[in-house]
Amino acid sequence: MARSMFSTLCAGLKATFCGAGWRSAPRAPVVSESLMRPEGERHYLLALPSKTATGKRPLVVAMHGAGASAKQLFGMAFPPSPLSMWLEIAEREQVVVAAADAGKGGWNDCFAGAERVAKKDDVAFIGAIIDRAIAEHEVDSERVYVIGVSRGGLLAYRVATEIPHKLAAFSAVLACMPPPDRARMPEAALPALIFGCTCDPFFPYQGGKYFYTLGFLDSVASIEESAKIWRELAGLPDAPVVSNIAHRNSWDKTRTTYYLWGEGSDQMQIGLYKIERGGHAEPSCVQRYPYFINKLVGPQNADFEVAEAAWDFFKHKRSRRTETASLKETVEIVEQ
Repeated sequence: MARSMFSTLCAGLKATFCGAGWRSAPRAPVVSESLMRPEGERHYLLALPSKTATGKRPLVVAMHGAGASAKQLFGMAFPPSPLSMWLEIAEREQVVVAAADAGKGGWNDCFAGAERVAKKDDVAFIGAIIDRAIAEHEVDSERVYVIGVSRGGLLAYRVATEIPHKLAAFSAVLACMPPPDRARMPEAALPALIFGCTCDPFFPYQGGKYFYTLGFLDSVASIEESAKIWRELAGLPDAPVVSNIAHRNSWDKTRTTYYLWGEGSDQMQIGLYKIERGGHAEPSCVQRYPYFINKLVGPQNADFEVAEAAWDFFKHKRSRRTETASLKETVEIVEQ
């Protein structure tokens, strides 16, 4: 009895201060990489599947949130991120995954001005990671994806806006688009997957800005307006296909609804995961944040894996550059 009570106490303390993780699948090995940029040496981690490539592989570039790091995103620093599931996906699906490091000053995301970007261009850094992976690691240039969480999600919007020609799709987790009058808006359509929580204490689901975020965060568009911007650019109909994500645990008070515009998984689609009563924490069944963190940022949904949902959205999508080029050639031939 005493041993059982001690074990229960230890498990409770671990969940409170360390979180919990249940991982058993093989994970891709990780190596440290660096690139010389105009602003100096930049760093990132690269997960390469252990099996020899039999063909060109997809690439996912992941961007961490404010105050975090590439190590934290890959589960190698406290608190381990649910996005660390990408290491298992990389090994299982033969995907190359890069976790970029913001470095000093954090990301120059979609709210950063020209003067700040001139000193440290993070979009160009992400573009350089993509170019190097294509040149050195048998990456398919038509299957390149980016995903970012929180401030990294703001950068994902900026990357998708400024270098859409390098991407097949992108995902923003717990991040809203800037209002149209505050930043450059996208001009090229891309498949987009957005995750938003209705009780996020940092990025209001309904848009705007919470007074207590002071000068650390700017006013944002709503999550649904963010999805609408990309949906309208893609020319997709107003009405989505709506599905409820199966609920797993009675103690989890959050609920998730998935909205999907666009029919084919290999075509243009816009997806939105709306997590009712969820806070500023990436959903995960197996990688749980510590209790004290959830008390600070709000409940973490436990019904699905954010990384698996993103990969399911990404995996059949390819860059539309070839399609666009073929269409242009056809038009030119007809005109002649």
